[in-house]
Amino acid sequence: MQRESVTAYVGIGANLGDALLAVRQAIEDLGHVPGVHLLKASSLYRTAPIDSSGPDYINAVVAVQTTFCAPDLLARLQALESGAGRERPYRNAPRTLDLDLLLYGDARIASADLTVPHPRMWERAFVVMPLTEIAPWIVAPQALLRVRDQRIEIV
Repeated sequence: MQRESVTAYVGIGANLGDALLAVRQAIEDLGHVPGVHLLKASSLYRTAPIDSSGPDYINAVVAVQTTFCAPDLLARLQALESGAGRERPYRNAPRTLDLDLLLYGDARIASADLTVPHPRMWERAFVVMPLTEIAPWIVAPQALLRVRDQRIEIV
């Protein structure tokens, strides 16, 4: 049985190694995952780490159409992270690749492994600005005000 497709939004970030290449490659790789169709990708943005350390991050947000349920999509995202050498030595450690499931249709999910909408997405310019670029109807004006003092620039 074919599952109904859902539009999901994925945040992409990296700040170790060639972060620019890692984010570009992740966008391309997402488009090749069976059951995932890349709809739109934002520009790439440079931001300072928040609650983290290391060099600046390169970030983007993509919209995808998927037939995966949210936990299965998350598993595919984590497989891409692992393939890019992602390690999790401690919370908010610098990373070779970070893929966050931000939104999954209009679903609200609160499990031990997944929270959707992503709990801090509206507090982060590296999510709000790229999301505004590709799906402005999703972003409330208050979210833009909340992140206005965070440094962010298009790469």
